[in-house]
Amino acid sequence: MLSKTKKSNAIKSNQRHENDSGSPEVQVSLLTKQIEELAKHLKKHKKDFHSRRGLLQMVADRRKHLKYLERKNKEAYLNLINKLKLKR
Repeated sequence: MLSKTKKSNAIKSNQRHENDSGSPEVQVSLLTKQIEELAKHLKKHKKDFHSRRGLLQMVADRRKHLKYLERKNKEAYLNLINKLKLKR
């Protein structure tokens, strides 16, 4: 689970406008932060298969958001990929 400060920082860094909290850029950045946190947890707890399933669901959801963003706004997609240091 993300702390409030980490979540607000992820939102602020990728917002389209001041009150934006639902754009694909924000959703991808939040999912990326959650995936990083859960990956750390799973390195420590290797047999936690329930959390691993949640991680796979988050990765799939992030992939869907990225595909949508690539289809709708290629420039924003490339900027987000570079900012979050994700593979294409």
